[in-house]
Amino acid sequence: MNEAPLYAVFGNPIAHSKSPQIHAAFAEQLEEDVRYEARLAPVDDLEGHWRTFLTEGGLGANVTVPFKQEAAALADRLSERARLAGAVNTLIVTEDNTVVGDNTDGAGLLLDLERLGAPLAGARILVLGAGGAVRGVIEPLLETGPAELVIANRTVEKATALTELFNARGRVRGCGFEEIDGTFDLVINATSASLAGALPPLPEPLFNEDALAYDMMYGAAPTVFLEWAQTFGVRCVDGLGMLVGQAAESWYQWRGTRPDTAPVLEALRADLR
Repeated sequence: MNEAPLYAVFGNPIAHSKSPQIHAAFAEQLEEDVRYEARLAPVDDLEGHWRTFLTEGGLGANVTVPFKQEAAALADRLSERARLAGAVNTLIVTEDNTVVGDNTDGAGLLLDLERLGAPLAGARILVLGAGGAVRGVIEPLLETGPAELVIANRTVEKATALTELFNARGRVRGCGFEEIDGTFDLVINATSASLAGALPPLPEPLFNEDALAYDMMYGAAPTVFLEWAQTFGVRCVDGLGMLVGQAAESWYQWRGTRPDTAPVLEALRADLR
């Protein structure tokens, strides 16, 4: 009897990854028999472990820290969104054994924002940070048709470099935190400050009425950024839904079916509590 199709997530560390739980839930929901494993790869030998995975019949993988840039070299070609993001979080083995590198982070964020009914078309959007996570989400955000998208970062040069990469008819602007001007309908925190329990130096007021504050980080308790945003009475959401959304997009690229993310997100949220 043939074994179930094999998928995995590669990272270092990897024991904390929720990807196996998420994809097991997708498989059960869609009644698809798949294997999905967490694989610890040495920081200096992702390629070797990927090659071993392929010899075992692997059909696709997620890639997490610290391999998202390195994974691009494993692909025969990159999707447009992976090229723009400068990082790969999903590897897809096609029927002719071509390996495609993709980035589903932006699609995952957009899926979650749409679930939340976030202000997008015609909105003023502020993205805090200019790292790899931001590169993956700018193009999908622009495709929703915001009035303006501002990228603010501690190092202004990084923000302006991103605006040059993605600038579309002047709708993208880069600046330092101290140069943020006006109020916004959607503010997305993509800085690493949440990991350190810190808050970027942000001006007040920052939020329009009915604004949404979104932090790409998640946890059992609100991040420092979300705690701060709550004091202004705006809606606050963490990035757990983005995690499930990007996984659902990876699943779709591999399997051609779309999971319902809502029950999976609900179960993960319950586990966090």
